[in-house]
Amino acid sequence: MLKDITIHLIDREGIFHTLSAPLDMQLNLMEICKAHELPVEGTCGGMAMCASCQCYIESSHSILERSADEEAMLSEAFYVKDNSRLGCQIQMSNAIDGLIVRLAPSE
Repeated sequence: MLKDITIHLIDREGIFHTLSAPLDMQLNLMEICKAHELPVEGTCGGMAMCASCQCYIESSHSILERSADEEAMLSEAFYVKDNSRLGCQIQMSNAIDGLIVRLAPSE
């Protein structure tokens, strides 16, 4: 079993970042982005109550489906696409090693 996984992130300027994410800390994608000092606000602290960590999943990884709270928040957010997710709702796990995400435009 892996201790860390790799997340590939494309920021709002189109710059590609390779992020290391530990699996032993129960972190989500928003927290990983903040730890790497990427421009993700996470205004609500990861409660799916804002969309400041919205991103687009660009790889074919199997990720848990959106919760009702995430669906509700995305229904009110800007720049939403079929592959939109809230970074705070994507938990780090072996299943998403190599995930490719793109940050959504900021509001």
